[in-house]
Amino acid sequence: MLKNYFKLLRVPQWIKNFFVFVPLIFAKQLFNFQSLTEVLLGFTLFSFTASIVYIINDIIDADSDRQHPEKKNRPIASGKIKPSTGIITAFILLIITVVLSFGVNISFILLLAAYLVLNILYTFSFKHIVLLDIFSIAAGFVIRVIAGAVIINVEVSSWLILTTMFISLFLAIMKRRSELNYSIEEGSKVSRKVLSQYSKRYTEQIASIAASGVIICYALYTVSERTISIFHTDNLIYTLPFVAFGIFRYMYLVFIGKKGENTARLLTTDIQMIINLFLYIITTIYIIYK
Repeated sequence: MLKNYFKLLRVPQWIKNFFVFVPLIFAKQLFNFQSLTEVLLGFTLFSFTASIVYIINDIIDADSDRQHPEKKNRPIASGKIKPSTGIITAFILLIITVVLSFGVNISFILLLAAYLVLNILYTFSFKHIVLLDIFSIAAGFVIRVIAGAVIINVEVSSWLILTTMFISLFLAIMKRRSELNYSIEEGSKVSRKVLSQYSKRYTEQIASIAASGVIICYALYTVSERTISIFHTDNLIYTLPFVAFGIFRYMYLVFIGKKGENTARLLTTDIQMIINLFLYIITTIYIIYK
């Protein structure tokens, strides 16, 4: 039963909420106990809120999920957890989230509320509208980064915001591309409705633009006058190869390896991606905090 609730809450997807740690790291507050505690609370709040949305989504999409080879195994679609039980679970999570929210500032609460509203709109409408679906996903990541900054009252570089926007657009369109591959192979009955508005060529073009945006914006961030003045070094530019490798590796896995429908699974199971991410984090922390 615990395994079913683990799946219902989509705990592996909580990895996306680590974006709230971005301002903490780049504001040189990672080893500040109070700031770290506040961001951990923010991470928990975003995780619980995301799980509420996932439950609502699973209830709404239960019928279509039953037609999908993998999604049919989700607790609600498979009948292992009743929709009414899912609603009660979501309500309990909402209460816990509200209670925990008393420990953060009002700006963070407003951003968390905006994230919840955005994702509810995505579940009921936006995910069926071409382009608005991927921009909604990207907006969710940007909100996480801004929320990570306001919870500890620090400024976040505009270049980091732009990098976040492009990398989230990249991940969103690559997910659509992998779903498009899957729907072509398995048949239209497992497709998202919005996939009929996309094509392989179109998704490749958007992915290329988004990938370029990530690399360019991050490169400009590493050499910007503000960044160099804060870190007293321009060595952050040496982390760029890790970013470029991660982007190109992800594109390889989706275009050539036919993977990527589950972003969290891909990022946590591909050995090269894991090693590259680990090296990026270690190198970045060393350069910033040495």
